[in-house]
Amino acid sequence: MAVVGLLDEAQAPLTAKRYFADGDPGPIVASLAHVPELLEAAMPFLGTVFGPSALSFRTKEIIVLRTSRLQSCRYCTETHTVVAREAGLSIDEVRALRDEGAPEAIDDPAEVALVGWVDAVAGSLQAPSNDVEEAVRRHFSDSEVIEATMLIGATMMLTRYATSLQLPTSEDTLQRLREEGFPTGGDLQ
Repeated sequence: MAVVGLLDEAQAPLTAKRYFADGDPGPIVASLAHVPELLEAAMPFLGTVFGPSALSFRTKEIIVLRTSRLQSCRYCTETHTVVAREAGLSIDEVRALRDEGAPEAIDDPAEVALVGWVDAVAGSLQAPSNDVEEAVRRHFSDSEVIEATMLIGATMMLTRYATSLQLPTSEDTLQRLREEGFPTGGDLQ
């Protein structure tokens, strides 16, 4: 159960109602709606970082899912497992990013370098090693490295938010995970 109440459209303050116009906006928005000033500041930033850009949908989901797993965020890992599948990652690739399968399932050299970068940025308090830096720079431009790193940081922020507030995963997402054989909730290591 979430630590704070998740607002619905009827409960949302007037300034937050537009985020409910298309139905359930999800637990992040439904919780942030308690503080419309934060919602109004956060959503444009998150929309820019997570939205369409020079990095492909697939690349962004590799970053978000791997970061979510490294940060041990149940909500983000479950949610982005489904999104990663929608972005074209295979079940084996998703399992590798979740540390539930063979790491060699990620075999594209650019994606291997990217996962190394995510591991170094999200999984350590130190700067990435020269080897990791050289690998990522072989495949990505300066602007792409900046964007990837900002996405890692934004995901880390959201993982702490979702974990601390114990945000719930939607039943539709849990059902899809069960259908594809992914662990959920307490089964997620």
